[in-house]
Amino acid sequence: MSDLQKPQFGTYIKLFLAIAVWGGSFIATKIALQEISPVSVVWLRFLIGIIILGTLVFSRRDYQIYRARDILELAWLGFLGISLHQWLQSSGLVTSEASTTAWLVSTTPIFMALLGWLFFKEKLTLTVISGICLATVGVLFVVTKGRFSSILSGNFGAPGDLLIILSAPNWALFSVMSRPILEKYSPLKVTFFVLLFGWLFTSIQFFTLRSWQEIHLLSITGWGSILFLGVFCSALAYIFYNEGVKTFTSTQVGIFLYLEPVIATVIAALLLSESFGWASAIGAGFIVLGVWLVNRQTTQSNSP
Repeated sequence: MSDLQKPQFGTYIKLFLAIAVWGGSFIATKIALQEISPVSVVWLRFLIGIIILGTLVFSRRDYQIYRARDILELAWLGFLGISLHQWLQSSGLVTSEASTTAWLVSTTPIFMALLGWLFFKEKLTLTVISGICLATVGVLFVVTKGRFSSILSGNFGAPGDLLIILSAPNWALFSVMSRPILEKYSPLKVTFFVLLFGWLFTSIQFFTLRSWQEIHLLSITGWGSILFLGVFCSALAYIFYNEGVKTFTSTQVGIFLYLEPVIATVIAALLLSESFGWASAIGAGFIVLGVWLVNRQTTQSNSP
């Protein structure tokens, strides 16, 4: 394997690990939300994340931002990808049904592919479109367990459902807009400042609502969920994801999000004794095939 291929393969692994961790974040967030409010969950998890990343950034003395415009860009990304996105998802998870996950995961990569085509002139070949469609069908299999009629009968007028749906294009926009700043600075530095600004924006709501008064309600299980969200989902996963955004096309990165419901289903089966039936297995196969098609086609298109 050449030196060019090794870091790319390593980035694939990191991107997969980020999505795997985020697959478990839905369950951890659900557990924490049983004890404290959404804003407290977001505030605590990203406080842990910025402490970890801040230690790394300052130990390496990699904290210089060269232009005021870059600071504004990082602040905007922090608002989009942290305070707004996490508020949408955490608040939505309080009331939304599991079937809405299909809409979240199956629409985000589509928005990413379209935004990548619009802003970065990335190609949308027939193979790429086919891969997206296959993965979308796979997601629907996994989430509905083969009962596609449940999508039509779902109550998508509920506030939580609408918040989950809105988080999809928001995350796509955040991912695409992150690429220019990632071309100037390291993923570690970008991730730290994005998390820092996002946490500061969330702090306004946290202190306005006096949400610190409910932290004592967290049990050992609740704190375990918060630590998982902070250490793995906030610090490590965001770094790995940003490395993927910097290295691959928007379509390649977006298609990996289709793996999230599969991983979430497996974790739920292990921790909550939920079944992983034939529909989930078929859906997983469609998702893996879709991911392979998109990445195979995009890699061939970008090769010299």
